[in-house]
Amino acid sequence: MAGYFELVDAPDGGYRVKMMDGAGQLMAISVTFPTKRAAVAGVAMAREIAGTGLIRDKSLDGAGTVIRERVRPVATPKEEAARHKKAPEARRAAVG
Repeated sequence: MAGYFELVDAPDGGYRVKMMDGAGQLMAISVTFPTKRAAVAGVAMAREIAGTGLIRDKSLDGAGTVIRERVRPVATPKEEAARHKKAPEARRAAVG
């Protein structure tokens, strides 16, 4: 299941957007937006960046490098179990 965005009240007024993974775990939280309309525009921008943006490694050992490799999403334990469960069937189908 894909993740989703949640629009929530910010503690200091305005709104924030939470990005949640498919299991409902918090992945990221936005800056404070003054209006709901601005928050929705922020989601549109996040979608654009997520689809096309580079990963800049600003960690101590990253030295500002750009990570260019394609990174596959990490599977949840439920997804991983389902994948392992399907694997034997796929092998049998290939043999028979």
